Amino acid sequence: MNLKIKLTLLTLFCSVVLFAQGDITIKGAVVSATDNVPIPGVNVIVQNSSKGTTTDFDGNYEITVNKGDVLQFSYIGFVTKSITISNQTTLNVSLSEDLAELEEIVVVGYGARKKSDLTGSVSAVKADELTAFPVLDAEQALQGRAAGVNVQSNNGGEPGAPISVRIRGNTSINASSAPLIVVDGFVGATMPQPGDIQSIQVLKDASATAIYGSQGANGVVMVTTKKGRSGKINIEVNSNYAIQSTANKLDLLNADDFTTYQNAVRENVALTNGNTATPYVRGDYDTDWQDLIYRTGNTQNHQLSVSGGSEKMKFYLSGTYFQQDGVLINSDYERVSVLANLDAQVTDKLKLGANLTTNVSQKGGVTTQSDGSVTVGGDDVVSLAMRFDPNKGIYDANGNFSTNDLIGDPVDNPWAVATQRDDDTEIENFRANFFANYDILEGLTFKTTFGLSSQNTFRGIYMPRTLIITASGVNGRAIIDEDKTNSVLTESYLTYNKEIGKGVLTLLGGYSFQKTTNKGSYSEGTGTIRDSFSYYGLYTATSLINAGSGDIYFNEREIQSFFGRVNFDYDDKYLFTATVRRDGSSSFAANEKYATFPSAALGWKVSNEDFLKDSNVISNLKLRGSYGVTGTQSIPAYQSLAILSSLYASSDNQTVAAVTPFQNANPDLKWESSYQTNVGLDLGLFNNAVSLSLDYYNIDTKDVLMVDNSIPDYFGLLNSNIITNAGEINNTGFEISLNTRNISKEDFSWTTDFVFSKNKNTATKLINGDDYFRNGAPSYFSVTNTSLLREGEEVGLFWGFDYAGVYQGGDLPEGTATLPNGVAGDPLFYDIDESGDITNDDRTIIGNPNPDFTWGLTNTFTYKNIDLNIFFQGSEGGQIFNMTNVQLNNGDANTTYDYFNNAWTATNTNTNQPRVGNNSSREMSSRFVEDGSYVRLKNLAIGYTFDSSIIEKLGMERLRLSVSGQNLLTFTDYSGLDPEVNYFGSAGNNNTSSNTVKGFDFGNYPTVRSFTFSLSAKF
Repeated sequence: MNLKIKLTLLTLFCSVVLFAQGDITIKGAVVSATDNVPIPGVNVIVQNSSKGTTTDFDGNYEITVNKGDVLQFSYIGFVTKSITISNQTTLNVSLSEDLAELEEIVVVGYGARKKSDLTGSVSAVKADELTAFPVLDAEQALQGRAAGVNVQSNNGGEPGAPISVRIRGNTSINASSAPLIVVDGFVGATMPQPGDIQSIQVLKDASATAIYGSQGANGVVMVTTKKGRSGKINIEVNSNYAIQSTANKLDLLNADDFTTYQNAVRENVALTNGNTATPYVRGDYDTDWQDLIYRTGNTQNHQLSVSGGSEKMKFYLSGTYFQQDGVLINSDYERVSVLANLDAQVTDKLKLGANLTTNVSQKGGVTTQSDGSVTVGGDDVVSLAMRFDPNKGIYDANGNFSTNDLIGDPVDNPWAVATQRDDDTEIENFRANFFANYDILEGLTFKTTFGLSSQNTFRGIYMPRTLIITASGVNGRAIIDEDKTNSVLTESYLTYNKEIGKGVLTLLGGYSFQKTTNKGSYSEGTGTIRDSFSYYGLYTATSLINAGSGDIYFNEREIQSFFGRVNFDYDDKYLFTATVRRDGSSSFAANEKYATFPSAALGWKVSNEDFLKDSNVISNLKLRGSYGVTGTQSIPAYQSLAILSSLYASSDNQTVAAVTPFQNANPDLKWESSYQTNVGLDLGLFNNAVSLSLDYYNIDTKDVLMVDNSIPDYFGLLNSNIITNAGEINNTGFEISLNTRNISKEDFSWTTDFVFSKNKNTATKLINGDDYFRNGAPSYFSVTNTSLLREGEEVGLFWGFDYAGVYQGGDLPEGTATLPNGVAGDPLFYDIDESGDITNDDRTIIGNPNPDFTWGLTNTFTYKNIDLNIFFQGSEGGQIFNMTNVQLNNGDANTTYDYFNNAWTATNTNTNQPRVGNNSSREMSSRFVEDGSYVRLKNLAIGYTFDSSIIEKLGMERLRLSVSGQNLLTFTDYSGLDPEVNYFGSAGNNNTSSNTVKGFDFGNYPTVRSFTFSLSAKF
């Protein structure tokens, strides 16, 4: 039971109020300094006397004292505060949590546990950490806050960009590795607004996650939203406004230097081919395309919440408005969210509740991270601004938008693509979750829930005739993509709690059923009647693109489960947890639909043993160990079934509809299972002034769901990517969480939080032991197989030629060769197969995108009413494949001054950079693999909380103002725009499901630097 709840109950039975006559009657309220929540049952005593009182349910108190008396405010779990009385008649007090005494309650699956009683690996993130700096999504706020959790935007600072979260690495290949999100008990929910969240717990090991069985293999994020409290109505306003700019730009050539560069390119190409060079003539413009597409962006976020209630009924109602104008022109995002929580104590035994939330968002986007398909929308705006000829203006001599036609790369200019192409996304989310909790007998409770959620997504894209390369030849191109997902969830479970001698036994057993339906359609056409109709003119298209497999779809998925858990805690020293869940999923074959996922864990509170309990140094020492199995069923529906696909055929000289096999049945398709071992230690020193948690884990994922593309073509199947159980993945890692209270005085405090995560992700078994390749390059690079899966190696290694420097002419260095027609100044590569030529057989492992470790460091200082938060976050060891430089070193685009000034020439031979216009033609080699390590000042914030004596005159209880900066400094050797990259190549368009293509950088929306002004008020 929560400490505050316990003391509230004590207050109900407190009927004696100590008082004495005095000069002054003091009134006020006592609240928690952490979340400003009233604290009932606080002892308010005149020091060195028996005179005193306690606060009521709303934290209010009243006492008569003499001038000069010292009032002492004490409450279990909080630091005692003493205040000398002068002439004040109102005295509001905030108490800080005493970490040495406060017993934190942690939400776990289908229940809650005291943190000291946990046997599993759980990281907790509090509300104040989630709102330390403004974010669009609470998932972003987890970055650097929880050990073992990797968080990354899938497209830099793009407004509304999806977030990729990985807990303890990728445990799969083709199935999703995203964690399960549970919000107020609803499984598979979307994350609420940060300001509505009371706490987040990240469940990481099998002991913590196995209660969710097949849905817990990738970890579980447990979210608890804010609830109402009995007493007077509280109104809170939280508002912030941020100014944003690009954190970095590339140093590209101006028009004069570009002219010199292009003439050198042409001369070198002509020298190689034996032709005569055609001079490049300087144009009339000197355009900085980066300056044109970037602007000063801004975000604003405003939240209003109302909460309160009585002992019988409590409520929390919140509304949030978020709006962002991105730093790229024509990119924006807007969202309105509403959350309502209701709790009703109907009888002494029956409690009812409801959690309702909805949000509506609109996103206006420019194309970034394009897959390179120029014919379907132009390339991405960011890479176009880097590539485009600076001698060109926005318009040509005829008043049309200019194209890159003079340097062999005929694409539309970035301004045109950004301003002319429509790309709008609208998303509507709704979730309702209802519960009833009934106390059957003493210690026996029954809880049942019913929830439903829906998400409707509409995306419209239109490329008008004004885009010369993209759409003028087809008279406009329109696309409409619609998707709708509904989910229904019902769960019921019994919880029994019983003291047995020195032990406490807790039993849990329940049933869960969830059904999800998904349907949608994709339509595309060209030849619209006019551009002004945008994508709604699709119905006027004269040429509809033939629908392909999956363009119109409907699927259903069901999962039903039985689960149980046993907790036995003996003598507050020895802890035991056992969990089992049996899941059945419609995604698998008839004989493999059900699987059982067990786990067990032990804990030993060593510090409670007689030989340590009186120690002045060790205040807490607990050893933990767990082993368990979790599963994954995150694959598309119907993968185990035989499927037919429609096509057009000829019969009697007429076109007729026909069907053909799409995929064969797979009667053995079954669950992917992760077998996880976790060993942990929790240590507190010097009255918990130092708190340390260490965890080591090993995860063996077997029967990995992966694509088998080795099926012979003569089988006649349209789908060559059949999902089967055929691989094994291993993740091992080490995590550290360290919290220190460096200084803790009445007027000044300093705390430090440090998290460290190290994970190694290895492919231990693949189909037939074969290598498997993925492509992380845009399609027009005309290369494939840039990312490797190989048995015994880490997942996602870079694959390409091993660069050996610049060929200086004459005899080739031993073991090297050039590409065909190599001359002095061309790149050299290691001749792996010793054939004397550089071919695909010379490609090898050239880099590793997986970091050695990641970390986060937060220091928080308070001095009287001033607080300062400094948050650093970093990554060490991961490499980046800089495909931006592959493009900018190719000769048919602009380039950087670094390459321009250092490229090989007959007078500059002491360099590692090949000549301009060399014969490599966008080669994928180790020349472009760079160290991606970085240290970033993620947030610097300073705030001021006004004294109660000032804000009471304004009719307020609390007022805080703050200013902060985000992404202020980045220390890195990476030459690209930003080391936090996440491009998925030919998969395209923010493919969040990729587990194997990572570390590539091309055309990402830039990371932004922000300065934020915030206001928080309570009435």
